[in-house]
Amino acid sequence: MQIIRERSYAFGVSVTLASGRKSNTYFNMKPTMLHPEGAFLSAALLLDEISKLDADYVGGLELGAVPITAAVTARSFALGHPLPALIMRKKAKDHGTQQRLEGLTAEESLKDKRVVVVEDVTTSGGSTLQAVEAVRDMGGTVEHVVTVLDRDEGATETLKDHGITLISLFKQSDFTG
Repeated sequence: MQIIRERSYAFGVSVTLASGRKSNTYFNMKPTMLHPEGAFLSAALLLDEISKLDADYVGGLELGAVPITAAVTARSFALGHPLPALIMRKKAKDHGTQQRLEGLTAEESLKDKRVVVVEDVTTSGGSTLQAVEAVRDMGGTVEHVVTVLDRDEGATETLKDHGITLISLFKQSDFTG
């Protein structure tokens, strides 16, 4: 938690969140997730949670989930239980194969596969649902989202309405309370 406080937490700044809400508390997890210690520790904590969920894949929405999924999949391999990663684009590429989801070969499918979606920060759950939609559109199942930090601003309820359980490593109140 200390590395998040030092590298990714700001209070007293005025920011507009992805949800459109204004806040004076800001979490930018990328400085933590892209730091060697932060990536290692976050991947270890996330993988501890994900390993309880019987997942076939781990994945998330660009850009925030890219360092998370890379660290988690590398750590899973190192521990002898490889868990492939996926990255969901916010919109399909306008060139090449025009894919919305990266990580599968042409021969692979998500049909009947269980995917745990990961997030760096959840607020309302709107961005998370974009990743869920991409997986479900390809025949995969998403029942769980694991986030590094939940701002406690509606994501749990939004995801529950879509049949998804949100698991958070940390809550905003851990830093502000």
